[in-house]
Amino acid sequence: MNEIIQNIITRRSVKSYKNVMPPMRLIEEICKAGSYAPSGMGAQSPIIIAVTNKEMRDRLSRINLQIVTNNNLTTSSGHSDPFYGAPCVLVVLAEKSRGTRIYDGSLVMANLMLAAHSLGLGSCWIHRAKETFETEEGKEILKSLGIEGEYEGIGNCIIGYEDLPPKEQKPRKEGYVTFVK
Repeated sequence: MNEIIQNIITRRSVKSYKNVMPPMRLIEEICKAGSYAPSGMGAQSPIIIAVTNKEMRDRLSRINLQIVTNNNLTTSSGHSDPFYGAPCVLVVLAEKSRGTRIYDGSLVMANLMLAAHSLGLGSCWIHRAKETFETEEGKEILKSLGIEGEYEGIGNCIIGYEDLPPKEQKPRKEGYVTFVK
């Protein structure tokens, strides 16, 4: 089977990570793959914030957890860290003015997760990036990083080394694909 298709089929969301930062060269390679995602009219409206600083990572986790708590939501395992201990967070945002921002950012997220898997790292899409960067604290973070303009958070791609194996692959549902010949 083609290596790219094999990676697509075998990638799983990882929800338990070792406390070991992946080498920067791998993080850079993953971010590069994300930057090559297709975007509406080639506008490249998304941006990636690669967070390897533990203090900032923990701050983003705390904001994310506050959003969960304030909205009476739960993380999928009731985990107190919405980032499941992953040491690195790749935050994807996209220009609010682009009508395709959600699609463009989602494609970046997919590329990030597939690239991480292909390099032997686990990943998972964590929601609430939109809500995080709508808060005053989230806006302050962007400003402190020199990110200007109006951006919408699309997703948080957590990456790191798997601590536990991911769950078993579910069979694909009936009727997933309809062929019109």
